[in-house]
Amino acid sequence: MSATTFLKTFFSHPGQVGAIAPSSRYLAREMVNWIDWQNAKGVIEYGPGTGVFTSAILDSLQPNASFFAIERSPELANIVRKRCPQATVYEDTVENVVQLCEREGLQSVDAILCGLPWASFPEPLQEACLDAMMKVLKPGGQFVSFAYWQGLLLPAAHRFRRKLDNYFSDVHQSRTVWANLPPAFVYRCTH
Repeated sequence: MSATTFLKTFFSHPGQVGAIAPSSRYLAREMVNWIDWQNAKGVIEYGPGTGVFTSAILDSLQPNASFFAIERSPELANIVRKRCPQATVYEDTVENVVQLCEREGLQSVDAILCGLPWASFPEPLQEACLDAMMKVLKPGGQFVSFAYWQGLLLPAAHRFRRKLDNYFSDVHQSRTVWANLPPAFVYRCTH
């Protein structure tokens, strides 16, 4: 994907695309390396963007695992489909994850990897997305999402961090991924 296309999507939908550059492969590695891939039979990706995480997920999945991604932006969904033609990508919102799981024949999932810009979401949207997720994530299931260090200046980022503690039994933060623009870290949460 060209940087021009990514920037165009960022400027036309700043609440949907939370970065000015695609995530690095180093951040993708940090996102996937904590997941228990041996036991992850159902996996969802929220907000695949350009497909950097999607590629890492597909490389990690067991052959018998089910996977799909949810991307709101039609432009980005098409980019992910071209980059990862074996992936099912729904143009939808994560608030509809229950219905999308039903369409895929999944009652619940083991892991959700997320590229959504939580810090740019108002509180009601954060809650709607988390509430929907908890309906499909198994007890003991894993959720990973990343945040940019400068995003922690926003009140919505602090609200989101507090919400993670309310929704999950265990929340940890990864080391900083400096080889990403901007530098980021990963939230690792267990249901």
